[in-house]
Amino acid sequence: MRVIFEKQPFGELERLVTQKLLDLVKKVASDELESETWLRSVARLSGRSYEVLRVSILEFMDADAFNVSVENCESFLDPLIESWDIDLATFGMEIVLNRRLIPDYAKKFEFVETELAQTEEEPGLKNSFGTSPRAVMRPRRKSSF
Repeated sequence: MRVIFEKQPFGELERLVTQKLLDLVKKVASDELESETWLRSVARLSGRSYEVLRVSILEFMDADAFNVSVENCESFLDPLIESWDIDLATFGMEIVLNRRLIPDYAKKFEFVETELAQTEEEPGLKNSFGTSPRAVMRPRRKSSF
């Protein structure tokens, strides 16, 4: 794991965190997109005019971890996210949103290990040779005819 983090300055963990933060703020922004009062509050908190924020929200909705701009962060992430924390042992994230703007202000994302369910193979899945389609296929030898 350490090798992955050292190899890339903006590695998998950073992209995961960034994308989760973006996804959550985009969901909130999408839900509130038609609310002029909400947009004016965000504009005021981000130091932008309502008109500028209204235009930039469309650009923000198309952003992902690879192309999010500084302006997107200043306009939406900074005013909407109060804090976030990640547990590196479980990769669980806790995100606290601005309580003045979002009533349901705390979110938790977790990556949970689960056991794979053991499934019985249906009799119809066996082919005419009596083997499962999941069995490893061996390459046939070419004949020299």
